[in-house]
Amino acid sequence: MTVVTLPDEGWIEDVGPVAGIEPIAWDIVSDPSRLAEAELVVPPYMGDRSVLTRLSELPRLRAVQLMSAGYEDVLPMVPEGVQLANATGVHDASTAELAVALMLASLRGIPQFVRAQEQATWAPDHTRRSLADRKVLIIGYGSIGHAIARRLDGFEASMTAVATRARSGDDLVPHVHGIDELPALLPRHDVVVLIVPLTPSTRHLVDREFLAALPDGALVVNVARGPVVDTDALLEATASGRVMAALDVTEPEPLPDGHPLWRSPGVLVTPHIGGATSAFPPRAAALLREQLEAFASGRPLRNVVHGA
Repeated sequence: MTVVTLPDEGWIEDVGPVAGIEPIAWDIVSDPSRLAEAELVVPPYMGDRSVLTRLSELPRLRAVQLMSAGYEDVLPMVPEGVQLANATGVHDASTAELAVALMLASLRGIPQFVRAQEQATWAPDHTRRSLADRKVLIIGYGSIGHAIARRLDGFEASMTAVATRARSGDDLVPHVHGIDELPALLPRHDVVVLIVPLTPSTRHLVDREFLAALPDGALVVNVARGPVVDTDALLEATASGRVMAALDVTEPEPLPDGHPLWRSPGVLVTPHIGGATSAFPPRAAALLREQLEAFASGRPLRNVVHGA
């Protein structure tokens, strides 16, 4: 039997029995001395990543399976020779829903109406921008980017997709532009959605130059990672009222009490909840079951991002 760890008994029950696999509940925090035979570890979805240094205490560890799409904060703690797989596909629906919700809320002024309702005040009426007819630039056209585009298609918005390199399009966009084309693309779009991984090349991708290239009133939606956006540059652009922002992720994160982003004009902040919906558990359990079946039978894991 191949020993694997899952975060708790609930996940063991959700995944169900897998031939050739002995599952053990381990939250990463507790003593790993009883896990000398563990060959694959599934860490908890949320929580302090720094405890993953304990992975080095497992002498037979061969693979780590995340339940998140992001993995850059885990890489430094993966022992040499150990594979790391992420959860590509699991969060597509939830994150895409939130991206569209943030666009709609910001463009239609929902935060202002919520504040007015808290004061029992009828907010002054004026024309708001619709998502229909907006030109939306999706930066990061992977599985989540595609899921965002699929949902936007029903809102009669026009879409432009950007990836690391230019390539042919799909059923939603005729062409995928390379990220080197951003200077020409930014001035032509009303909404920019960020769904790129955090890498040295994407850290502070959205800087003063990027924001200055956007048209007045543009909306920046970040459902990627906080450091993709230069917070100081964004504060300058939003304080002037020239740019709006809807952020599910921030730098720093969690966003401290009293931070200027909380009250910057035209900024909507949600606390990194993109994947945290009822759609997550069944999709995650299905992926874990598939991965454990592959691992037990000696087949390659899907979504390997390190140590392939």
